[in-house]
Amino acid sequence: MDQQLTSRPWAKAAPAIATSTVLILARIWNANGAEHSVGDAVLMTALSLGAAVADALASVGRAGDGVIAGTAFATSGALALAGVAGYADGLSLPLLLWALSTAVTYGLAARHWRTDRREAAAHERHIGERREEHAHVERVEALRAGAQIEVAREGAAYATALAQAITARSALPGFNAAALTHAGLPELPTIEITKEH
Repeated sequence: MDQQLTSRPWAKAAPAIATSTVLILARIWNANGAEHSVGDAVLMTALSLGAAVADALASVGRAGDGVIAGTAFATSGALALAGVAGYADGLSLPLLLWALSTAVTYGLAARHWRTDRREAAAHERHIGERREEHAHVERVEALRAGAQIEVAREGAAYATALAQAITARSALPGFNAAALTHAGLPELPTIEITKEH
């Protein structure tokens, strides 16, 4: 999974950095004569129209892609803040607009951050469930293999014990292999016993 935006350390500061940058640039623009310049008035009109276009795009984008809507709202707010901060005489109105726009930006971003956290938690939960499922299957297969090995061991031990018992019985006088077969045991191979003198 790609690294979530909310896990990056600068992501929580991005809205404040963006609105502060717009405010600083607008005040620099104001200090350079934006209040009394006709050319800057034309630019202010263009900024206002840009804000309106951004709002229109946001309205259209709201029904579709959330990223387009968010980008349009952010553009609209930035252009409005820049226009007012650039032409305001004092600093109180630009600071008030900066605080308001920063709060709105954090409000919109928090909703997306919550969605990202929910999706990340759901993904982690899904991965955890799959790991548990695979671990359970591995445990069951290990138990099954262990049981088969134990059965094979016990069978081998029984066969060894039976062979030793038959060998010991065959050494006794009067041993009759045919009688064992007649009693229901499987036919035993003939064993030749050689006695040393």
